[in-house]
Amino acid sequence: MKDLKEKKKHREAAFKAWTTIKKEKRQKAAERTQKMSRFIEATAIRELRHPEALRVSKGSGPEWKGNRVVVPFDKTPSDIACGMFWELRWAYGCPLNCSYCYLRGTMRGRMKPQYVRTETVLQALDEAFTEIWAPAIFNAGELSDALMNPAMMIPIVDKFEEQKKHKVYLLTKLGERNVSFLLEKTRKQVICGWSINAPVVAELWESAAPKPKERIHCAKKISENGYDVRIRIDPIFPVENWKSHYSDLLDELLGSLTPNKLILGTPRGLWKTIKYASDSNIDMRWARFFKEDSSWGKKLLFEQRKEIYEFLCDKLSLAGYPLSKVSLCKETVHMLQALRIDYGGRTCNCYGKSAL
Repeated sequence: MKDLKEKKKHREAAFKAWTTIKKEKRQKAAERTQKMSRFIEATAIRELRHPEALRVSKGSGPEWKGNRVVVPFDKTPSDIACGMFWELRWAYGCPLNCSYCYLRGTMRGRMKPQYVRTETVLQALDEAFTEIWAPAIFNAGELSDALMNPAMMIPIVDKFEEQKKHKVYLLTKLGERNVSFLLEKTRKQVICGWSINAPVVAELWESAAPKPKERIHCAKKISENGYDVRIRIDPIFPVENWKSHYSDLLDELLGSLTPNKLILGTPRGLWKTIKYASDSNIDMRWARFFKEDSSWGKKLLFEQRKEIYEFLCDKLSLAGYPLSKVSLCKETVHMLQALRIDYGGRTCNCYGKSAL
């Protein structure tokens, strides 16, 4: 009887060990594969209507109209100074879920990331490299955070290294855990960009993202590794004591690195963004700053936006940062004229060919 109990005990222990080993193997395998539910068909992502594409602009646009993955953004209203750039739609959605994010309007509030199969993206890039003759920047952070899935981004950035004409722009809010592949090997056709806000704003409406200090530290490391690093401070919210908050941000930023470009912007309240943000029951206090309607959604009052830009540009100038490297995103022709900025006539100074 004792022998039977011992055998039974050994069998149960062996079965438990086998179950544990099998579970661990399954978990390791899952780390190297993507669930089918995480992918979106390339045809579906091609049909996504960007929430900031409000109407078709006048003009002929590029000869090649893009494919399912590489898509021209050329639909800015005529009173906006910005021009065309290329979106790289390798994915849609973002895990950071920032309260004010315009992506809420793209897929009716569904922010969970979905991906296009890597083989499809690489094929689309081969076609784009052949069809787009003039050197261009492909923005991989327009409909998603560009570094939200490093494993899927690696073959994409390596594809750009096969040619020397075009570059990929990796716009992100993520930190060190997502950039290790960039540090392992410096890629010449990659531009890295960080979206960074004042800590008080990040605490309120970017709570799932790494702290601004971590983003700056990460940008510094990438810059020291030989990359073209650019910083986006957008949207700039006129919270209480905003001058002090954003002045401190610039001090910390410029004390750590000298970005190759600085992009400034103030909040834009697209109706879809406001609707789906409100439906999600998130903190909507960021919407209280909107006082003016425009062809690009709701904005701060003209004079308030002008004050923000003048203050930050004065601060940058005193710090020795060249204003020729500063651009304003999604601003009106009227604003750039008031600030006496030569915007070059409907060109995208952030991601278009003039930004190369």
